[in-house]
Amino acid sequence: MEDVFATLQRRNPGEDEFHQAAHEVLESVAPVIERHPEYARARLLERICEPERQILFRVPWVDDDGEVQVNRGFRVEFNSALGPYKGGLRFDGELQLGTLKFLGFEQIFKNALTGLGIGGGKGGADFSPKDRSDGEIMRFCQAFMTELHRHIGARTDVPAGDMGVGEREIGYLFGQYQRITNRSEPGVLTGKGLGWGGAQLRTEATGYGCAYFVEEMLQARDTSLDGRTVVVSGAGNVALHAIAKVTDLGGLVVACSDSHGVVHDPEGIDLDLVRELKGEDGDGLSAYPDRRRDARYEEDGSIWAIECDVALPCATQNELDEDDARRLVDQGVIAVAEGANMPCTPEAVDVFQEADVPFGPGKAANAGGVAVSALEMQQNAARDRWTFERTDERLVEIMREIHGLCRDTAEEYDRPGDYVSGANIAGFRRVADTMLALGVV
Repeated sequence: MEDVFATLQRRNPGEDEFHQAAHEVLESVAPVIERHPEYARARLLERICEPERQILFRVPWVDDDGEVQVNRGFRVEFNSALGPYKGGLRFDGELQLGTLKFLGFEQIFKNALTGLGIGGGKGGADFSPKDRSDGEIMRFCQAFMTELHRHIGARTDVPAGDMGVGEREIGYLFGQYQRITNRSEPGVLTGKGLGWGGAQLRTEATGYGCAYFVEEMLQARDTSLDGRTVVVSGAGNVALHAIAKVTDLGGLVVACSDSHGVVHDPEGIDLDLVRELKGEDGDGLSAYPDRRRDARYEEDGSIWAIECDVALPCATQNELDEDDARRLVDQGVIAVAEGANMPCTPEAVDVFQEADVPFGPGKAANAGGVAVSALEMQQNAARDRWTFERTDERLVEIMREIHGLCRDTAEEYDRPGDYVSGANIAGFRRVADTMLALGVV
């Protein structure tokens, strides 16, 4: 394992997030390699850690002032053993290849856990839609798809939305794909509008799925979210829908946050007010206490300083560190689940596990989003359309199955209650067994 990781670091210098994600998986699967030396002989670890394909391309476009802009586009097609590459597109002005490799690597195992026959990939561009006009966003998306269309397809690589890429951007990307290819192929992208091939529940899926997963973890310990105090970091799509579903399940969400500060509302977060304040013309969360007398807002505050039973980090990677974890444990937290991708540092995870606090890693707890994306692909292939209720029922089943798989796998490898090891080993075995069957390709 040390040799594999040392080689990975040497061949991918400066990509700290990718190193962190790979180290966690390699550490978890060591006992699997001991039981199955055929994996080592086939060099499966080395092969899984190396993307099958990394696509880097220029994206030239013209802004509203007639000035030519040049951005960089990416697509990391990491592993297709289980099916077409599946993973979102991220538009972020600071985006680097290493971040996409970390996300794509995580996506391999997350997608494997769903059992829905999809591989792992990720992509995007160093372009920020923020402060850009609708016309500029459309022209950028068209320029981006002009190159990307060569590499994707319903049975090859199926991108979705991610940070900075919502239904509007998916629409522009899909329109350009149809224009260039002269094909109406709804299954080539997911996250589409409901009127043109999109799936019910896709917007809510990641947040809902996280709430369903933490509920399963609690029920495994003979308790539930009902009556529990919960904090949810973030105020974006995942966080807002996690808040909504936790509330439906009887929990009381008392805090949320954004990049500027933290709102604490002991009476329970007013979700409609948060949506209003975070809307296009909103004032941000700082104005929340103006409308809720018992609430307070702390600029640059830490949401993890607020006492809670359950913590759901749903904002960004490495947002919850060792000190935050110790504070939560000291305050009596009974469960933590990641709604974002790798929001807890390795040291924080160690603290939770040492304190016997059930911890749901992102590749399991936030798999609901990609699961419903796969269900959208299924509906597109069949020219079918499911109701919200049917999709939600299927999402509950999938999250329950993922929880059970992680729990049972951890027990099989003498790590009871270790959902990190359970998720990594279960996902790895599904991919590794298929790679063995397919030969050295």
